[in-house]
Amino acid sequence: MARPHAVVVPYPGSGNINPALQLAKLLHGHGVYITFVNTEHNHRRIVAAEGAAPRARPRRAIPDGMADADRDVGDYDLALSVATSNRCAAPLQELMARLDAAAAAAAGEDGAGMPPPVTCVVCTALMSFAMDVARELGLPTMVMWGGSAASLMTHMRIRELQERGYIPLKGNMSFFVRTTDPNDFGLRFNEEEANNCTKANALILNTFDDLEADVLAALRAEYARIYTIGPLGTLLNHAAADTIGGGLSLWKQDTECLAWLDTQQPRSVVYVNFGSLTVMTPERLAEFAWGIAATGCPFLFVVRENLVPGGPAALPPEFVVETDGRRCLATWCSQEQVLRHPAVGCFLTQSGWNSKCESVASGVPMVCWPVFADQYINRKYACESWDVGLRLDEEVRREQVTAQVKQVMEHERSLNILLFLSQNITTFGYKFRHELFRFVTKVCYILNGCITWFGHKYFIPTKIFG
Repeated sequence: MARPHAVVVPYPGSGNINPALQLAKLLHGHGVYITFVNTEHNHRRIVAAEGAAPRARPRRAIPDGMADADRDVGDYDLALSVATSNRCAAPLQELMARLDAAAAAAAGEDGAGMPPPVTCVVCTALMSFAMDVARELGLPTMVMWGGSAASLMTHMRIRELQERGYIPLKGNMSFFVRTTDPNDFGLRFNEEEANNCTKANALILNTFDDLEADVLAALRAEYARIYTIGPLGTLLNHAAADTIGGGLSLWKQDTECLAWLDTQQPRSVVYVNFGSLTVMTPERLAEFAWGIAATGCPFLFVVRENLVPGGPAALPPEFVVETDGRRCLATWCSQEQVLRHPAVGCFLTQSGWNSKCESVASGVPMVCWPVFADQYINRKYACESWDVGLRLDEEVRREQVTAQVKQVMEHERSLNILLFLSQNITTFGYKFRHELFRFVTKVCYILNGCITWFGHKYFIPTKIFG
């Protein structure tokens, strides 16, 4: 009998690609054949970042609907969302047809090494067109929300917030929605995509109950098919060896920074990374730089080429000279590896959800400077609900950067809470494995060494969890 075959379709941004790949690895480790779908543009970037011999993976690519000339627009992420939602369904349908044609042809021959028929589509939020394609083909769907449960609930309630007068904003620009336009496209798009998630056969969240107990309880009261299998990176680290390979990066990763960390004292290094989408002025970058320098701590500073005009060269020359010998500059890195390194004692972050989960799982307290979207919710979690971080004002001042970083580096309470949380993730790993098992058995019925995947029998190894 054929193995189950999931086609995984992530939104083409780093914040969705790697959690989707981590989920694909977990499913693959439990017997599911995976086809991972990138956009053609991102596939070229990944190949360029990995060099002449990229790691082998079962990848496919479809166009994202954007012309190269449009990639330098001011609000690229919004333009990409419009393009994918309006122009990617047909290419995905064609890909699915090719996969099934290949499986059908293999069925009449030996078929060894050929993919089995597609049996399920797994997409991330902002890619609900993939669920429409799956339904047309009579296939079950799973959707993965890339942010917190709180951000999902908030996006689902945008219309209600508008009716209550909270949106459009009347001056409070620290909200998760930053618009004063009641007809803003982003409002409608995000609300629609969030609510579309609940139409899937399973809704997967990269979180765990100890982080968001109240919100998850409220969501489950309305939608029973919710599965919390996060933090995905931590769960994957405890899983059996995987055959798909490591993560995917849209930028070439600096590996020398890990060797530099090896030379530093435990919990002595400040790690600074503003994620994959943040942009800022050279003046703001300088405030951060001098604020970090004044802490006296060694630091690893990630400055993407497009974080600021000029990339790392935009850093003040005097700063580069003054911090020589106690700083490492990189244009990108493997964040999970960095955060798990024993030398790292503080993370200055833009407060993306993946960064929050990785930091908590690694026991590293944070200084939070959100920029857009759910990052404001995530900051509130870290600084108020979990008490594992401190906030920076939106208008960055070097003196505050210095003060907050030094306090986090010396703050035993945050350190203790983070250690407690990270120990829970490790010590109670069974709970997360159990949640994954509950998720897998949602779509698999174990019977005599076979499973029934939404009504169809397929071979799968008898030993599901090691």
